[in-house]
Amino acid sequence: MKGKIALVTGGSRGIGAAIVKRLAEEGASVYFTYCSSREEAERLAGSFAHSAGRVFCLPCDVRRPGEVQKVVEEVTEREKRLDVLVNNAGIVRDGLFLTMSDEDWQEVLDTNLGGVYRFCKAAARQMVLQRAGRIINISSIVGELGGLGQANYAASKGAVNAFTKSLAAELASRNVTVNAVSPGMVNTRMSEAVRSAYGDKIKEKIPLGTFAEPSDVAAVAAFLASEDARYITGQVITVDGGLGLLGRR
Repeated sequence: MKGKIALVTGGSRGIGAAIVKRLAEEGASVYFTYCSSREEAERLAGSFAHSAGRVFCLPCDVRRPGEVQKVVEEVTEREKRLDVLVNNAGIVRDGLFLTMSDEDWQEVLDTNLGGVYRFCKAAARQMVLQRAGRIINISSIVGELGGLGQANYAASKGAVNAFTKSLAAELASRNVTVNAVSPGMVNTRMSEAVRSAYGDKIKEKIPLGTFAEPSDVAAVAAFLASEDARYITGQVITVDGGLGLLGRR
């Protein structure tokens, strides 16, 4: 990844931070966005002083088109190109459907799906001009299997999968690949409540018998960003320890 310019949304912690770390270690110059955790983001960016690649953090609410456009413009003005976009920013607002508020439904869709749409639209223009680029959308196994109390989250991630395939077909002629990574249960702050409540039951359904680490997802994202993945597009790659093999059993 030496010499490549990457942009990771929601990169201050969890899976996003692991992706930032992996790309920087492989030599890329990495920009990542954060929404509210400024101190955490700045601390993460400063921790890469001795890595192979440079790391910078930029504030952005992915629900706001103006902020999204500003981030992409800032990166491309500084670097004159954008090689990799990783759409990782996402939220959960779990709750049973019949009691779910309109606000919780809309906020999840607008962040998890709308954010992917806005960043792809802003970044794809630059990549099409370059005739090269990699777009990687972080999805979830819930987008395929569904999840109790996760109608909003499942809908957003299922839509990301469909969007990924459609965009891949449109951008392929310009040498821009578009793929998604679909994790199962990962040891992150976002999944902490679910793991605390149902961790043992979930592990029983995972053939490998354990949860993923953020670095497991980052490794797949880094591969898709590399030249080794030049002939892969429109794919949703599952990283779930085999959970999807057993469905809802």
